[in-house]
Order: sequence, then structure tokens, then C-alpha cells
Amino acid sequence: MVQKAKILLVDDRPENLLALEAILSALDQTLVRASSGEEALKALLTDDFAVILLDVQMPGMDGFETAAHIKRRERTRDIPIIFLTAINHGPHHTFRGYAAGAVDYISKPFDPWVLRAKVSVFVELYMKNCQLREQAALLRLQLEGGTGGKAPAAGEAKEPAGLLAELSARLAAVEEQAEALSKQLDDESADAAAVATAAHLERKLTGLRRALDALEPGAGSTSAVTSQN
Repeated sequence: MVQKAKILLVDDRPENLLALEAILSALDQTLVRASSGEEALKALLTDDFAVILLDVQMPGMDGFETAAHIKRRERTRDIPIIFLTAINHGPHHTFRGYAAGAVDYISKPFDPWVLRAKVSVFVELYMKNCQLREQAALLRLQLEGGTGGKAPAAGEAKEPAGLLAELSARLAAVEEQAEALSKQLDDESADAAAVATAAHLERKLTGLRRALDALEPGAGSTSAVTSQN
């Protein structure tokens, strides 16, 4: 079963949180409420989130301050933040939002379809990154198990060649999905931040593919012959 992504909704007004939940419910992901910046930071201590929708104007710690705290933490600094605001003081105000680390800045009232589409892009990127981490962890565990000196029981573990073939097939599926997502972003002229995140994912996939190729039987000897010629 594919685990759902978590989306953090931060707003001090319950009616705004209810509206966001109604808009994003169609994505079928886990929506987590926070009624203040402090509550949002507390939620981020224990859970991983695909994207944060953050209201700018809140009593106490406002959206800009909350974003600054999020970006200072190593655990949360890479989570995309979409600022939502009911005010617009011109380019300077918008620039402050981007300077605080936001990937997007949307003024209220906003188009529900546009907001849902933007959030869905970051959710999909998050899911692809999760798949990539799982494949890398599986490869690492299998390689460590293969060098641990313990012989696997019959039927418990696969031969190295079979394992590499399975990992390669799984990686190919993720590569295909990432390529399709990148094409979709190009076609829709998506936000620069989303395109950059997709490119970063593709670079990680390329690195993992090279690592797998290097483990193929004969890869080492091929490299040696190539280096001698």
C-alpha cells in the first residue's frame, strides 16, 4: 500500500482551514491542521510533509517568521512552502515572501483549481523522492547483507544477479514516472521551483542508475579495460 503524503495547513482562522480542506480533499492525501506558527513548528518536529500552505498574517508568530524557523532546521528546510495572503502591498511584499523561502505566493481569494494543481505537483514530487529513497535503502541493505558473511537460507534471499535485475526494474519504473512528470511540468510552464525539484530528482535517479550499472557482473573489468585503452 502506498503511504499517503502529508500536507500541512497553517492558518489562525478555522473557516480558512476548513476551506483549504474542502479544496484539497480531492487529492486524497493526509491533511494536517495548525492554527499558529508555533503549532506548525511542533507538527514539523515529528512528521514529514510534502508541502506547507502557510498563511502570512497570523497573531504572534506570522507566516514570515514561521517560514524562517522552518528553513533554519535541517530536517524541514527543503519542504516547499506556499504562502497564502489576503493582502498585497506590491512587489516588495511578494519579494519578502520569496526571500523567506516560499516557492509560491498566492493572494486570497485564490482559484481553488489552481491551488489544487500547484499542491498536487509538490505531492507527486514528494512521492517520487520517497520511492527513490526506498530503492536506495533497499540496495544498501541488500549489499550489506551480501557482505555480512552469513549464508542465506534456501528461498530467503535472491542471488546477486536476480537482486540487481529486480532493483533495476524498480528503478526503471521510477525513472519512467519522473520523466513523465518532467514533461508535464514543461508542457504546463510550471513554477521554476517545481521544475528545479524535478530536475534534482532526475539527477538523483541518474546517480542511482550509475551505481546499479557499476554492480553489474563484468562492470569492473569493463572499466579496467576501458581505462587501459
